[in-house]
Amino acid sequence: MLLEGALAHYYGQVQTALRELLPPSPEGGGGGGGTGDFTPGVELPELTPAVREFLGASALAHSPMRPYKGRNLALLDLTRNPATMTTKTFASLVIVARAVRFIQDTGERVTIVTPSSANKAIALRDAVLRAISTGLVGADQLNITTVVPAESVPKLRRTELFTDPDLRARNPVAVHHGAEPGEVKTLARGVIDEHRTALERGGKTNLWYTLQLENYLAADVVRALAEDEFFPATGGAPRLHVHAVSSAYGLLGHAYGWQRLPELSRASRPSRPSHTEPGPEPARTPPRYFLVQHLGAPDMVLSLYNDGATDPSLAPRYTYETESGLYAQAENPRFPAVTFDPGERLDSTFYTRKPPTSARMNELIGKQGGGGIVVSLAECLNRYGQVRAILADAEVRLPADPREVREWSLVMAVVGALNALDRDLVPEGGPEGSPEGDILVHGSGSYAVGDFDALSATELHRVDGVDDLRNVVLQATAL
Repeated sequence: MLLEGALAHYYGQVQTALRELLPPSPEGGGGGGGTGDFTPGVELPELTPAVREFLGASALAHSPMRPYKGRNLALLDLTRNPATMTTKTFASLVIVARAVRFIQDTGERVTIVTPSSANKAIALRDAVLRAISTGLVGADQLNITTVVPAESVPKLRRTELFTDPDLRARNPVAVHHGAEPGEVKTLARGVIDEHRTALERGGKTNLWYTLQLENYLAADVVRALAEDEFFPATGGAPRLHVHAVSSAYGLLGHAYGWQRLPELSRASRPSRPSHTEPGPEPARTPPRYFLVQHLGAPDMVLSLYNDGATDPSLAPRYTYETESGLYAQAENPRFPAVTFDPGERLDSTFYTRKPPTSARMNELIGKQGGGGIVVSLAECLNRYGQVRAILADAEVRLPADPREVREWSLVMAVVGALNALDRDLVPEGGPEGSPEGDILVHGSGSYAVGDFDALSATELHRVDGVDDLRNVVLQATAL
C-alpha cells in the first residue's frame, strides 16, 4: 500500500488535531502554548494546488515482510521523501504550513529557530525550501536557523538553501562543538529567552521555537489514520508497534491519533441525514508500543523498567572479554549482550537524555502493553545481512556495506524487534485463544552514502554560546 500526499489526504483531520492540541490561550493567542512564545496559530492554508504540491512529499507505505519466530512482520515506511528520508518530513510540513498561513494572513515575517540532532533540521529546511519553491511565500518572508551538534554534520544535506547564496545567507546552519549533543537545545532555547525581543525588532520578524511536542503529535496522527483505513490489525490480537526512539514523538502521535480516531474520522465524513442515529463505535484493540534505543541514550528504556528513574547505574555492567575483544553482559536481556564500547553512540539522531515524554510512554505501555530494548552497533552489524534481506521484502534498499549507512534508525528498529523475539521479550497475543499479534515496524529514518550530497564544516557557522547563535540569527534576519 502506498499513499502519496498523506497530509493532503488527511488534511481536515490534521487541522482538527491542531485545534484540539493547541487551543487558543486565555490571553487570546492563536494557539500553540500560552508560554509567552510566538506561534503562528494553528490554522492551515487553504488546500490549493500549490499547497497540495507542497504537501506532496508526505508519502507513506505499508509493506509485509517475512515472518520471524512465528510472528508476522510489516513495515510502515515513513522515509519516502528523497530530500529527507525520515519521518520528520510530516511534522515539518505541518509546522511550515502554519507559518505560511500566518504570513499570508498578516504579511509579517517568520523566522524558525530550532535545535536538532540533524534530521529535524534537514526536514524543516526542506519544508521551508518547498514553501518558497511552490510560491506559497517569498524567501524574504520565511527563513530558518538551525543548530546541530558537531557529530551530526555528516548527515547534513546540500540543497538550494546552500547552493543559492541569498538562501544560504537567510537560512544558516549553526554547529556546536560541546561535550554533550543535547546542549544545542539549551543554546536555541537561550536565544529565544534572552534575545527574542531584540532580534524580532532588529529583523522585523517573529521568532518561532518549534520544539514543542504538540507540533509533532498533530502530524503523526496520519500514522493511525492510515493504519485504520488501509492496514488495520486483524484477528483480535493487539498489534505491536516497534520504533527506534529518542523522545518517542512518533509513537505518541500514533497513540493520540488512535485514541481520537472516532472523532477524527467523523471530521472528514459527510454529515449524517438528520433521521439517522449514530451507531455504536466498533470495539478496537489498543495498540502496544515497543521502544528501541542505543547505549548512548537509553533513558526511555531505563525509565520504563525502573519507575521513571534514568540513573546510568541502573544499566547492566559490561565485562571486557579478551578473546572476543567485546564487552559482554548477561544480567539484563533488555540491554545488548555484546558491544564494542559500553559508552558508544550508535547514531547521533538519538541524543536526548531524560526526555520529558518518558512518563507518557510509561503510562501508555503500562496500560496497553509493550516494552523496550537497547541495541548496540555490534548487534546491528551481526544481523545486518539478515535485516537487509528482511527490508528488501518491503522494497527498502540498504547498502551492501554497512559502513555506508548514515542513519541507523530503521536498522535499529528491526534489530530490536528480532532481538526481543529471540529473548522472549515481546508481549504475547490478546485474550486466551486469540492469535499472536503482528508486529509493525515504524520506519522512521534510513539513508546512506550516495543518497544525498553532504556538506563540509567550512560552510557552517560555529557557535560556542548563546551570543554566537544570536549573532547568526541576527545576520540572517537583517537581510
